[in-house]
Amino acid sequence: MTTGAQTPLPPARPKRSRLRTFLPLGVAAWFVLEIWLLTLVAGATSGLVVFLVLLAGLVLGSVVIKRAGRRAFRKLSEALQQQQSGVMPDAARPGSEGNGLMMLGGLLLMIPGLVSDAVGLLLLLPPVQKIVSRSAERTFERKLREARPGTLGGAFQQARMHQPDGKVVQGEVIRDEPRDAQQPPRPPLTN
Repeated sequence: MTTGAQTPLPPARPKRSRLRTFLPLGVAAWFVLEIWLLTLVAGATSGLVVFLVLLAGLVLGSVVIKRAGRRAFRKLSEALQQQQSGVMPDAARPGSEGNGLMMLGGLLLMIPGLVSDAVGLLLLLPPVQKIVSRSAERTFERKLREARPGTLGGAFQQARMHQPDGKVVQGEVIRDEPRDAQQPPRPPLTN
């Protein structure tokens, strides 16, 4: 039976991003490269040298992550102490880039492989950290500007528009209901 109305078309499927397409291929190529390099080094030297290199990366990575975690915890405690004493915590210093890239470098050192070790060591250098953080910040800002309404980026954009100073207003919700209004009994809680 037809009513004369057009049948609605199914919603168009969003185009798959290049990142979702090529990321699995890139990870697989990275694994193959890591294994190939380890076998190349093992063939040129010995298996013991490869084991010691992997062990050194694991130890160095755990030391870096532990140090960065302690520094982050120390900064958090200092900020909480300043806030409790009534002093506003200092804003992020322009020279400090944070501990995220240092922790990422430590994690890459802990992952077995020579390429990941080299990238992890590069991320421990302060000039490289500055370049990577600036690049990531610019990319994030650009993606935020390009975000369509209804996306997660749109939510961040709306929050920034409505609260430019970032202040949180403390408040309390008060309902104006008559006290003698009879409320229906609540159903029992069952699983």
